[in-house]
Amino acid sequence: MATQDASLVASPARRAVRRVRQLEDERKLAFLLLAPTGILLGLFIAYPFVTGIWLALTDTRVGVPGDFVGLKNFVKIWNDSIFRIAVWNTVWYTFVTTVFKLALGLWLAVLLNRHFRGKAFVRAFVLLPFIIPTVLSTFAWKWMFDPTFSVLNWLLWKLGIIDARINWLGDPDLALWSVMVVNIWRGVPFYAITLLAGLQTISPELHEAAAIDGARPWQRFWYVTWPLLLPVTMVVTLFSVIQTFADFQLVYVLTGGGPANATQLFATYAYQLGIGTGLLSEGAAISLAMFPILFLVVILQLLYIRRVETR
Repeated sequence: MATQDASLVASPARRAVRRVRQLEDERKLAFLLLAPTGILLGLFIAYPFVTGIWLALTDTRVGVPGDFVGLKNFVKIWNDSIFRIAVWNTVWYTFVTTVFKLALGLWLAVLLNRHFRGKAFVRAFVLLPFIIPTVLSTFAWKWMFDPTFSVLNWLLWKLGIIDARINWLGDPDLALWSVMVVNIWRGVPFYAITLLAGLQTISPELHEAAAIDGARPWQRFWYVTWPLLLPVTMVVTLFSVIQTFADFQLVYVLTGGGPANATQLFATYAYQLGIGTGLLSEGAAISLAMFPILFLVVILQLLYIRRVETR
């Protein structure tokens, strides 16, 4: 009888020990599965980021190991007139393109959400600007903006709108707007397809109920569709702002930051100083200068998204 009681007491203890060992095995397995991801993040994100911070705090040049200089590089670039131009251009470029990409992408998503013949083909075709490699599509736009062989100039001349060639990328007043047009053209499909996916999750019964209650189409959109689509919109806008703020390929291929720094952005000016002139420390400082702005934008948008989702 005593032996039976002892076994009953020991049984929960053995189960507890087995449970502890099972949890330890699960932790080891989780660590093993996450290790490759951690290594990749460390090699390709953490290490370059820490290296960039160290470079920004030194006076390193190409082939010349630098000494620690603290915030000297940040003070220097802040007093640089070209850097201030790049800051304004980047903020304005990001704001304008984001507004137009959101408006056009939402309009296109609403159209693609309707039922019509060839809907699948049209949806796939809309993705083309986003699928084509950036450099390849940008070279095509560069040809379209060429002052001598521009198809845009030829079309406007044929329509009688202009009587002289327009140097789209060579005019400081037009260059940044021309670059914005290309960015909007490339970014609209990303907005359209993502917002279309969000529209697909909204039940048609909600629109039918609103229509029965006498709501007009724009009222159904504003009071039914838009509130339900807002979380998806905020997420896609967040990704777009980050990508646009650090845009490099498109601007570099079209103008290289010119003419007269009219299209100079954070990324192009950092590349120009860091790689073009060999001043690695100043290039790193310019790259890091946009981090606080992006960090603030991300925090504000994430807080807004959380607030919207908890309503």
